[in-house]
Amino acid sequence: MSRLPNWLHEGARVLDPAKDREAIVQFIGPWEDPQTRRVIPRAVFLRPEGGGVEWVVLPDAVRPADAR
Repeated sequence: MSRLPNWLHEGARVLDPAKDREAIVQFIGPWEDPQTRRVIPRAVFLRPEGGGVEWVVLPDAVRPADAR
């Protein structure tokens, strides 16, 4: 498993280009998709700044928010 980039850590502000939304990383770790039962060893849990509905992405699906 490759290392995560230094900028990708809990509390980091990131951009999810697929949703065109900025978010704060809440957690990085294993997650099992309840629908497919597929385990993702390093899922990235995102939440909009100020709260809201959390979503999960793969580490390579996000980039630093200032890279817009």
